[in-house]
Amino acid sequence: MSHTVPPPPLTPPRIPLRIRLTTWYRARSLRTRLTFLTAAAVAVAIALSALACWFIVEKQLYGQVRNDLLDAQGPPKLDLDLSCPRTPEAALEQLLSAQKAGTLPDLPGGPAARDTQFFWTDLKCVSLPRGSSKAIVIQPGDTGALDLRPNESIIRNGRYTNGDPAMVRIFANRGPGHPPVLVMIASPTKAVDESLRQLALVLGGVALGGIALAAVAGRLVARSALKPVDQLTDAVEHIARTEEVGTTIPVQGEDEIARLSTSFNSMSTALANSRERQTRLIADAGHELRTPLTSLRTNVDLLIRSDDTGRPLPPATRTKLLGNMKAQMQELTVLIGDLLQLSRPDSPKPVRTLAVVALHEIAERAVERAKLRGPGLVFETAVAPWYVHADAASLERAVINLLDNAVKYSPPGGTIAVRLDGGVLTVRDHGPGIPAEELPYVFDRFWRSPSSRQLPGSGLGLSIVAQSVREAGGEVSLGPAQDGGPGALATVRLPGGPTPA
Repeated sequence: MSHTVPPPPLTPPRIPLRIRLTTWYRARSLRTRLTFLTAAAVAVAIALSALACWFIVEKQLYGQVRNDLLDAQGPPKLDLDLSCPRTPEAALEQLLSAQKAGTLPDLPGGPAARDTQFFWTDLKCVSLPRGSSKAIVIQPGDTGALDLRPNESIIRNGRYTNGDPAMVRIFANRGPGHPPVLVMIASPTKAVDESLRQLALVLGGVALGGIALAAVAGRLVARSALKPVDQLTDAVEHIARTEEVGTTIPVQGEDEIARLSTSFNSMSTALANSRERQTRLIADAGHELRTPLTSLRTNVDLLIRSDDTGRPLPPATRTKLLGNMKAQMQELTVLIGDLLQLSRPDSPKPVRTLAVVALHEIAERAVERAKLRGPGLVFETAVAPWYVHADAASLERAVINLLDNAVKYSPPGGTIAVRLDGGVLTVRDHGPGIPAEELPYVFDRFWRSPSSRQLPGSGLGLSIVAQSVREAGGEVSLGPAQDGGPGALATVRLPGGPTPA
């Protein structure tokens, strides 16, 4: 019976170290990353400074040893009173034995001032001057000093036979009475190496302390620098939790964080204003809808009650009642249309048809319509050709609203002057005019002058005018007549040209 051997378990692929470090770094908080970057930057700066300091000190110390070697002089006389061993170790042992036995002859000048060693190249042997306690390790390239010119020497790093480090100066001695000899003068560098080692430890400790202090300082700086961001985060979370738009945070300074805080405050204030406008629009719309709806309900109840009681209304009363209901339905239709028109800025903008529009033709059509609404009024019209880039329906609605407003407030037999010249459309009526204290509110939604609340209307006409003109890139204003007479003057300025170019 055969058994199927299960395949070995699949090992997950090994993620490269660079990707793991990147993932770990991105998973840290912004405060932690700022602390890490600060500590890393300071660590690099301290490391470079420490290395530069160490190399400068090393160069100075070894340069001093080198200068001392260059100033050192060799012994005045070279003799071979003892047998010449082949190696520095044997020469040192022979010298120490002779000194201990007292068989070493005195040489002129006494012992050498520094650790000195002679290498007799023709005999391939080594000798040491009287009083020597160290021998120098010979390297194969030392014989190159024989090819140097007089007063030239080789300086290299070397060692004594006991292993201690040293700096060695090598030059050739070609005195009379003996073959060329390599003179080797050494100066110990163990103390220099120990000093450099201690300096490295000190610099390392300073570097580690500096990095630790930098990390702490970076943490404190990051906490202080990100405090506005924390406040911003708390404000956003508060708005998300309570839906209380309008919350702001204090702004300090003029840096990027301050700009971010200012932008957030502007956005929060704009949201609060938008919600306030939305709430006011709903409240005002409800108030404006309540009157015609109440009147409609009263009239409908009256008709139903007359039918239920079997006492029909007189024909004239019934006809008047139905006419009132029709007028109220038309008022509701106009009001709902105005509300839809004004809801555009607070909702995604619909697809609109922009084209070159003849403003003078729109004005002429609006005047003809206004004549039907004010049959007893006199219209003075003077329009010059002017073409604008706008939505034709929206712009025509704006001009009609201006003329309707003029018709509404004109006295019987009054005059309405309509002028269009150079892209400036003016509508002048001779009505009661607008008090100066009410001018700032004439384009607000649902605003109506206290003196005209008994007149029909919803208070949305001029708001639609302002919105339509702004969408066409123009501006609109309403004020007293410039000649000082009675009435009001509406002015609309639209960019364009006298030809449809």
